Amino acid sequence: MSLTLDDYIRELLSGARTIAVFGCSDRPDRPSYGVSAFLQRHGYRMLPVNPQITGERVHGEFVWRDLGQIGVPIDIVDIFRRPIAAGEAVDQAIAAGAKAVWMQLGIVNEEAAARAEAAGLKVVMDRCTKIEIMRLGIPAIETAD
Repeated sequence: MSLTLDDYIRELLSGARTIAVFGCSDRPDRPSYGVSAFLQRHGYRMLPVNPQITGERVHGEFVWRDLGQIGVPIDIVDIFRRPIAAGEAVDQAIAAGAKAVWMQLGIVNEEAAARAEAAGLKVVMDRCTKIEIMRLGIPAIETAD
Protein backbone atom coordinates (compact mmCIF):
# COMPACT_ATOMS: atom_id res chain seq x y z
CA MET A 1 0.00 0.00 0.00
CA SER A 2 1.44 3.36 -0.97
CA LEU A 3 1.28 6.49 1.14
CA THR A 4 -1.00 9.37 0.29
CA LEU A 5 0.79 12.65 -0.37
CA ASP A 6 -0.37 13.95 3.03
CA ASP A 7 1.00 10.84 4.76
CA TYR A 8 4.28 11.13 2.83
CA ILE A 9 4.66 14.79 3.85
CA ARG A 10 3.61 14.09 7.45
CA GLU A 11 6.14 11.25 7.74
CA LEU A 12 8.92 13.37 6.21
CA LEU A 13 8.33 16.43 8.41
CA SER A 14 7.69 14.41 11.59
CA GLY A 15 10.92 12.45 11.16
CA ALA A 16 13.12 15.45 10.39
CA ARG A 17 15.18 17.33 12.95
CA THR A 18 17.62 19.35 10.82
CA ILE A 19 16.48 21.49 7.90
CA ALA A 20 18.93 23.43 5.73
CA VAL A 21 17.20 26.44 4.16
CA PHE A 22 18.89 26.88 0.78
CA GLY A 23 18.48 30.47 -0.37
CA CYS A 24 17.69 31.74 3.12
CA SER A 25 17.49 35.53 3.18
CA ASP A 26 18.35 38.00 5.92
CA ARG A 27 15.60 40.31 4.63
CA PRO A 28 12.40 40.17 6.70
CA ASP A 29 10.23 40.78 3.60
CA ARG A 30 11.40 37.53 1.95
CA PRO A 31 9.40 34.30 2.36
CA SER A 32 12.54 32.32 3.29
CA TYR A 33 13.13 34.62 6.26
CA GLY A 34 9.69 33.99 7.75
CA VAL A 35 9.63 30.27 6.97
CA SER A 36 13.09 29.74 8.46
CA ALA A 37 12.02 31.54 11.65
CA PHE A 38 8.89 29.37 11.83
CA LEU A 39 10.91 26.16 11.38
CA GLN A 40 13.25 27.24 14.16
CA ARG A 41 10.35 28.09 16.50
CA HIS A 42 8.79 24.72 15.69
CA GLY A 43 11.87 22.99 17.09
CA TYR A 44 13.83 22.13 13.96
CA ARG A 45 17.53 22.90 13.78
CA MET A 46 17.46 25.45 10.95
CA LEU A 47 20.68 25.94 8.99
CA PRO A 48 20.66 28.89 6.57
CA VAL A 49 22.56 28.55 3.29
CA ASN A 50 23.23 31.56 1.06
CA PRO A 51 26.60 32.33 -0.60
CA GLN A 52 25.75 36.05 -0.82
CA ILE A 53 25.60 36.45 2.98
CA THR A 54 27.99 33.68 4.12
CA GLY A 55 29.30 34.26 7.61
CA GLU A 56 26.44 36.49 8.68
CA ARG A 57 23.66 35.26 10.97
CA VAL A 58 19.97 34.70 10.29
CA HIS A 59 17.81 34.03 13.37
CA GLY A 60 21.04 33.57 15.33
CA GLU A 61 22.37 30.84 13.03
CA PHE A 62 25.60 31.09 11.00
CA VAL A 63 24.91 31.36 7.26
CA TRP A 64 26.75 28.72 5.26
CA ARG A 65 28.07 29.17 1.70
CA ASP A 66 26.95 25.71 0.57
CA LEU A 67 25.60 22.45 1.95
CA GLY A 68 29.00 20.77 1.82
CA GLN A 69 30.33 23.14 4.49
CA ILE A 70 27.75 22.25 7.12
CA GLY A 71 29.25 18.98 8.34
CA VAL A 72 26.21 17.64 10.21
CA PRO A 73 23.52 15.27 8.93
CA ILE A 74 20.77 17.12 7.04
CA ASP A 75 17.28 15.68 7.00
CA ILE A 76 15.65 18.13 4.55
CA VAL A 77 17.04 20.77 2.21
CA ASP A 78 14.27 23.38 1.91
CA ILE A 79 14.90 25.16 -1.41
CA PHE A 80 14.06 28.83 -1.93
CA ARG A 81 15.53 29.32 -5.40
CA ARG A 82 14.06 29.80 -8.87
CA PRO A 83 13.14 26.49 -10.53
CA ILE A 84 16.08 26.72 -12.93
CA ALA A 85 18.49 27.15 -9.99
CA ALA A 86 16.94 24.40 -7.87
CA GLY A 87 19.11 21.82 -9.62
CA GLU A 88 22.25 23.20 -7.98
CA ALA A 89 20.65 22.87 -4.54
CA VAL A 90 19.56 19.31 -5.33
CA ASP A 91 23.05 18.36 -6.50
CA GLN A 92 24.53 19.79 -3.30
CA ALA A 93 21.91 17.94 -1.24
CA ILE A 94 22.84 14.65 -2.91
CA ALA A 95 26.58 15.29 -2.36
CA ALA A 96 25.99 16.26 1.29
CA GLY A 97 24.01 13.08 1.99
CA ALA A 98 20.71 14.83 2.78
CA LYS A 99 17.67 12.61 3.17
CA ALA A 100 15.20 14.82 1.28
CA VAL A 101 14.80 17.90 -0.87
CA TRP A 102 11.80 20.19 -0.58
CA MET A 103 11.10 22.74 -3.31
CA GLN A 104 8.98 25.62 -2.04
CA LEU A 105 5.76 26.96 -3.55
CA GLY A 106 6.15 27.71 -7.25
CA ILE A 107 9.33 25.66 -7.56
CA VAL A 108 9.08 22.65 -9.85
CA ASN A 109 12.14 21.10 -11.48
CA GLU A 110 11.36 17.60 -12.72
CA GLU A 111 14.95 16.89 -13.85
CA ALA A 112 16.38 17.83 -10.45
CA ALA A 113 13.65 15.81 -8.70
CA ALA A 114 14.50 12.76 -10.82
CA ARG A 115 18.21 13.09 -9.91
CA ALA A 116 17.31 13.33 -6.21
CA GLU A 117 15.00 10.32 -6.34
CA ALA A 118 17.60 8.29 -8.29
CA ALA A 119 20.07 9.07 -5.48
CA GLY A 120 17.57 7.84 -2.87
CA LEU A 121 16.32 11.20 -1.57
CA LYS A 122 12.68 11.92 -0.88
CA VAL A 123 11.26 14.81 -2.91
CA VAL A 124 8.48 17.34 -2.40
CA MET A 125 7.83 20.12 -4.94
CA ASP A 126 5.62 23.20 -5.06
CA ARG A 127 4.70 23.09 -1.37
CA CYS A 128 5.59 25.25 1.65
CA THR A 129 7.01 23.55 4.75
CA LYS A 130 5.33 26.08 7.07
CA ILE A 131 1.92 25.72 5.41
CA GLU A 132 2.13 21.91 5.45
CA ILE A 133 3.20 21.78 9.13
CA MET A 134 0.23 23.95 10.08
CA ARG A 135 -2.25 22.24 7.74
CA LEU A 136 -1.32 18.74 8.90
CA GLY A 137 -1.07 19.72 12.57
CA ILE A 138 2.47 18.42 12.96
CA PRO A 139 3.47 19.00 16.59
CA ALA A 140 6.52 21.05 17.50
CA ILE A 141 9.68 19.10 18.20
CA GLU A 142 10.48 18.73 21.88
CA THR A 143 13.97 19.98 22.59
CA ALA A 144 16.13 18.73 25.44
CA ASP A 145 16.83 22.12 27.03
